[in-house]
Amino acid sequence: MSHQSDLIATDINAYLAQHERKELMRFITCGSVDDGKSTLIGRLLYDSKMIYEDQLATLHKDSKIHGTTGGNFDPALLTDGLKAEREQGITIDVAYRYFSTAKRKFIIADTPGHEQYTRNMATGASTADLAIILVDARHGVMTQTRRHSFITSLLGIKHVLVAINKMDLVDYSENTYDKIRADYQEFAARLDIPDLHFIPISALLGDNVVDPTEKMPWYQGRTLMNFLENVYIGSDRNLEDFRMPVQYVNRPNLDFRGYCGTIGSGTIRKGEEILVLPSRKTSRVKEIVTQDGSLDEAVAPSAITLTLEDEIDISRGDFIVRPGNLPRVNDRFQAMIVWMAEDAMVPGKTYVFKHTTNSVTGTISTLRYVVDVNTLHRKDAPVLKLNEIGRCTVKLTKPIAYDGYRRSRATGAFIIIDRITNVTVGAGMIQDRADDADRHDHWDDSPQAQSLQGQLSHVSLEERSARFGQRPVTLLLTGLTGAGKTTISYALERRLFDQGRACAVLDGENIRLGINRDLGFSADDRSENLRRAVELAKLMNNAGMICIVGLIAPDASVRLRATEALGDDHCLVVHLSAPIEVCRARDVEGHYARADAGEIANFPGVSTPYETPENPDLVLPTHELSVEQCVDQLVALLGNQGFI
Repeated sequence: MSHQSDLIATDINAYLAQHERKELMRFITCGSVDDGKSTLIGRLLYDSKMIYEDQLATLHKDSKIHGTTGGNFDPALLTDGLKAEREQGITIDVAYRYFSTAKRKFIIADTPGHEQYTRNMATGASTADLAIILVDARHGVMTQTRRHSFITSLLGIKHVLVAINKMDLVDYSENTYDKIRADYQEFAARLDIPDLHFIPISALLGDNVVDPTEKMPWYQGRTLMNFLENVYIGSDRNLEDFRMPVQYVNRPNLDFRGYCGTIGSGTIRKGEEILVLPSRKTSRVKEIVTQDGSLDEAVAPSAITLTLEDEIDISRGDFIVRPGNLPRVNDRFQAMIVWMAEDAMVPGKTYVFKHTTNSVTGTISTLRYVVDVNTLHRKDAPVLKLNEIGRCTVKLTKPIAYDGYRRSRATGAFIIIDRITNVTVGAGMIQDRADDADRHDHWDDSPQAQSLQGQLSHVSLEERSARFGQRPVTLLLTGLTGAGKTTISYALERRLFDQGRACAVLDGENIRLGINRDLGFSADDRSENLRRAVELAKLMNNAGMICIVGLIAPDASVRLRATEALGDDHCLVVHLSAPIEVCRARDVEGHYARADAGEIANFPGVSTPYETPENPDLVLPTHELSVEQCVDQLVALLGNQGFI
């Protein structure tokens, strides 16, 4: 099971090269106190033969003095190394251990279970790919189990394994396992955990840890080690959005100026165009320098030095990104904050916010709510206390470039430092949605006159569907400027009309020339632009028509509001996915050039981000398909969904 190989004896260089290429996975063990987290890790290392003989002899000796197993071998002592931990039989600090198998390399973080040390658990989870949540089979799901599960979800860990431990103490009962599994699933249904698994184990005795056990014949699933070796994590990393915060400007001599940093997300290639924030200066990558020599391409989370073809003023804290793929830049944002200090968080107090390589002073201007980890309900509170988690509005003294935490951990996370004591007092995850503290959102507005009542038509939708031979629907075509929204919208309208369908187009420019002529291009105005278009589309749908809406609609959260307003059964989202390079080449009116020059503000893809739809009903690569082919696919979509 260990990483031992015949290559060690025959070709050590080949073995080292093979070992270096193994995928690295970081995982944590967490859960309530005494659920067996340290014991599990010790057993994992012991059964996979990853403990040296002298270390093993010491553990046997210490087990008689500090162990909690009646003098027998206590695997927990392998990670509980602090004197206070051994005296109390608990984990206090985060303990990291490294091991490897034939398939993978692993870094384990053994995190404490006590509520007092929740902040330590959050620290260990911040870099994890997977979480093993231990549950004591005798006690079931505890408060701290829920707290750690919520933090795991909050920190964006996609893979969660619930290890129901100490099955030997409940006679390996299948009913006990099923009940705990059902209780946890009921709680986890309100969390964002896309990949959830359960395994019954006995960490102390080794049942289902590395080797399968015969004591639970009712369980036919994988062992814990088999799961760790084979769970797929390759798609978890963001390789689309290139972000590199500059950590250091390397100037060893007159002939070299390099910008050092760790790639937070995405990839970069030699010769690619880059843009620097906040200056918005552009250049191209001349060379990618690393400790092992120059590269043609670098991938997150590589530590690299970039040299550029042009001389640009770049300093520590600046962001290097791609011109067509920008983070948000603002001095205000929403964040979920885990408070880690004995002294409560006070809204309005000045703190230092460390984000990537940038340190900025600011305040937590508003505590919007605190999350009850048992019920996940929100409650009002004046302050955020130790180990509490709340949604806050952060206001900084200068803008920073950032992404939502779920989009990029590296650029969506920050820590809060007390200016007087220099102690880290909190950790935050920036929310994907833009701050709405100063926005006036009309989506939830009530009519100005309370006496207004909706009127019902004397013609039903069923009658209209029978007359037109179709079901009403709105097609929202979204994409960058130049992706082909207008061209395809009117081509689709022509095709449907020739087939005898009742349809109409709501084109972005036409709407802005008429009903939306009072709107600009800020985030608020773009939201209102889409809201009014949706209201028009609803009227057309109520008349039995197919409505084709062609808008950029760059904000994912606003698009979600639009689909909710139209109704899931009356709305289809279509993403026109032409890359920005193609869109720029198609731009005969010079919009992109003017945006690059700063003449057009809030231009999606240049000076404000375009958030790609995550699960559209159809993706049209308009740079690869002809207009006719795009229309064919749209008509097929309408037919497959039963609208025509």
